[in-house]
Amino acid sequence: MSTIQIDRLLDTVIRQDASDLHISVGRKPTLRLGGRLRSLDTKVLEPEDTVALMKSITPERCQQELQEHGGTDFGFAYGDQARFRVAVFRQRGNISIVLRLIPSRLLTFDEIGLPEIVRELIRRPRGLFVVTGPTGSGKTTSLATMIDHINQTLERHIVTVEDPIEYYHYHKKSVVNQREVGVDVPTFSEALRRVLRQDPDVILVGEMRDLETIEAAIQAAETGHLVFATLHTTGASGTINRIIDAFPTNQQEQIRVQLSVTLLAVLSQALLPRSDKPGRVASYEFLVVTPAIANLIRENKTFRIDSAIQTGRKFGMQLLDDHLWALYERGMISAEDMIDRARDPAELTNRVHRVGKTVGRTELDQKDSAAAG
Repeated sequence: MSTIQIDRLLDTVIRQDASDLHISVGRKPTLRLGGRLRSLDTKVLEPEDTVALMKSITPERCQQELQEHGGTDFGFAYGDQARFRVAVFRQRGNISIVLRLIPSRLLTFDEIGLPEIVRELIRRPRGLFVVTGPTGSGKTTSLATMIDHINQTLERHIVTVEDPIEYYHYHKKSVVNQREVGVDVPTFSEALRRVLRQDPDVILVGEMRDLETIEAAIQAAETGHLVFATLHTTGASGTINRIIDAFPTNQQEQIRVQLSVTLLAVLSQALLPRSDKPGRVASYEFLVVTPAIANLIRENKTFRIDSAIQTGRKFGMQLLDDHLWALYERGMISAEDMIDRARDPAELTNRVHRVGKTVGRTELDQKDSAAAG
């Protein structure tokens, strides 16, 4: 029986510039290319194949965690060619692995198309900047670009808390210390409890997972630090509600007041397959907290934030659906993908019909999904 070598698979991921590699029993190794799944031309994997592949890359402490908790995550460098973020987990008693390729080169603002005003906002000495979106929407990449921009242009002490570390930052104009949860520090909240003694200017919290972490992030922003954090939410108003709802009811009034003062911006993003050429494109919803929006947060009127974003174009604000529509009009994304990611699918479907076009899978798409199925 021929064994499948992890090196051959990783070389293929890098060569084809796939975003992910899926390794699961009963299927050939599968790449995610431009948002779509493609099986590699190898043998179908058996239980012993996935175990061998797992053992060839998983550190001892993570194998232990897999034994005890049924899953583990870690980052690893593949020589000097690339870094991968790896999730190993049990399913139906077998081992499955998903490897996400982390590009070795940090992208610039222009390359990822971040709103221009972001450059100004990240020069601020204090405040909370939240980046949100579903898993795989490019939050980590956007944050890495912002951190790199600060690192290159300002003298700051940057402390990141990540699980796992994905992009490596090297000291440039700033000093950068990156702490990995599970390796350098046990939890996000523990890292944040100690971070204020480390004389930071900029703090990156990989994920606001629990009340303690959210509380610590707001506090750090309040006491004169620039704090970046991520959440798995969609839309700016939904993000604010999610932060407030994490607190007990009797604290929510106070948190609204704190957020209205500390929150700088919410960047909500989605990644879509491009229809005009290979690759993917990011679409953004962007909220900048102006005095008017700070009032809406304080007065518990977050339902009015969407219309405030629409009237806040001069501050660089935009709604996700408006950006999706702009990308569709430029022929960069398909109507189907636009509607899949929209916050108000019905409204965008109507817009497509109003310009005399239809929404429906093309024959090509149907063949694609049949081939992938």
